Amino acid sequence: MPERNMTFAVIGLDHRHAYGMTGLLKQAGATLAGYLDAGEDNIVAGFQKRFPDARAITEKARILEDPNIQAVVIAAAPSERAALSIEAMRHGKDVMIDKPGCISLDELERIRACAAETGRIWSIDFSERFEVPAVTRASAMVADGRIGRVIQTLGIGPHRLNAATRPEWFFESSTYGGILTDIASHQIDQFLHFTGVTDPTITHASTANLGHPEYPGFEDFGEVNLSGEGARGYVRVDWFTPDALPNWGDGRLFLLGTEGYIELRKYVDPTGRTGTDHLILCNDNTLEYVDCSGDDLPYFGQFIDDVLDRTETAGSQSHTFRVMHLAIESQVKALAASGTP
Repeated sequence: MPERNMTFAVIGLDHRHAYGMTGLLKQAGATLAGYLDAGEDNIVAGFQKRFPDARAITEKARILEDPNIQAVVIAAAPSERAALSIEAMRHGKDVMIDKPGCISLDELERIRACAAETGRIWSIDFSERFEVPAVTRASAMVADGRIGRVIQTLGIGPHRLNAATRPEWFFESSTYGGILTDIASHQIDQFLHFTGVTDPTITHASTANLGHPEYPGFEDFGEVNLSGEGARGYVRVDWFTPDALPNWGDGRLFLLGTEGYIELRKYVDPTGRTGTDHLILCNDNTLEYVDCSGDDLPYFGQFIDDVLDRTETAGSQSHTFRVMHLAIESQVKALAASGTP
């Protein structure tokens, strides 16, 4: 694919999601100017292995003050993401950031104000939608009316803990934001995307540490119920993926429509089909399995277009802000219900 003349750099290499974001931007035609070599050593080493030609930059100012760099990818510790986003936008850079984009409502309001003031893009790579070809296919099916109007989403996001490889910040809610702020933002994004609901109510939210007492600041289970505008949503997220599963989690999405349903087995099919991106469609006329592994991932090319054309094709800014507001609000409600200050 030809280059689109969008140049970006990576700052905040504290999470492996930076690998996918960088690789998919490059695949979509963007040019990698370099990366800030100041994060967890194993993450930086992994980045260098995947992108051996990338230039290491040891001073953040050299990235932010370079007029040729149009956008930055941020995968810092969650507690650092808001400040980095604001600093980047004030230097004229558009931002693609790992989820969660921030961890408090105050941070979110400051980001919103900065984006409005500077005219910069603040885009969260919700990888469980934007990096999953099966979601691309499901989105097209829903748009085509294959299951009627989506009236309920059920999203589950199980993850493998891999505690020995996690940095210290991963186990403290003050730095990672809590399980609903973090993981559940994916499923909340998908609820809004597929139902078209813009202003749902959080009818239930809870979190717990059910199996890891050695990490008292950590939450390993969370759930959220959403309701509004004729649709319902249920979210379950956890850190209990067993070792026998061949990947990090059996993430699934169920879309119930007025005229049928869709099930996505995003990362693995426990019934034996190989590979990823399995979709099952059932409506009044069809019951079929679809291998979606070859479908496109349009978000990254759309982000490039948005940077170059000042548009919002990758996702509206209002949607991004709303997702993070709901995720953080869910976390706050869960803590209040449990009596946690």
